[in-house]
Amino acid sequence: MYCSQCQGIEEVFSQEYVRRELKRYRRKGPGKTTRMLTEAIEKEGVEGLSLLDIGGGVGAIQHELFETGVREVTSVDASSAYLEAAREEAEKRGQADRVSYHQGNFVDLADEIAPADIVTLDRVICCYPNMEKLVELSAKHALKIYGLVYPRDTWWVRAGLAIGNLYLRVRGSAFRTFSHPTKAVEAIVHGSGFRQKSYHQSLVWQVVVYTR
Repeated sequence: MYCSQCQGIEEVFSQEYVRRELKRYRRKGPGKTTRMLTEAIEKEGVEGLSLLDIGGGVGAIQHELFETGVREVTSVDASSAYLEAAREEAEKRGQADRVSYHQGNFVDLADEIAPADIVTLDRVICCYPNMEKLVELSAKHALKIYGLVYPRDTWWVRAGLAIGNLYLRVRGSAFRTFSHPTKAVEAIVHGSGFRQKSYHQSLVWQVVVYTR
């Protein structure tokens, strides 16, 4: 990932921002699309499986799947504030001894990270300029289940992201969001040996679970 994007992630997802998100998660649980993703994965059966959660934020996927049988988790996030919040919540739930935490860009860390039965990227692809490398490496790490939440490939989503990036530029932030073609994402995932098992969407997001 470009250094400017890493810096932008630290700026945008600040301690204050992440604390608000963690408080909201504790009060209301996971957001709609995250809940859609975890429920779709749970239908495949997660008892005793391992999870690699890339860009997992406050750890909502990790915490929810622990409750339904996941055995252990590897958590990778470029944001130090998010990683700290995920660890704090895991400790509160008595799960921390089953989680391995890694801060940084997954593409750079991929050789150091072991494969897992389940790999998830919840609203991560849209934060990454080199989608091809991220999807390729993360899909290769998934032994059984691969779950994604990323923007729908529509004109209104692309327009919204463009407006958001203009706002970030005006504010002087180095962070940017990206709209990657759905067909390009699917081609890489299918090329890694997966088939689509479930698909859901909201106005902005698509939630897709693949299995080998």
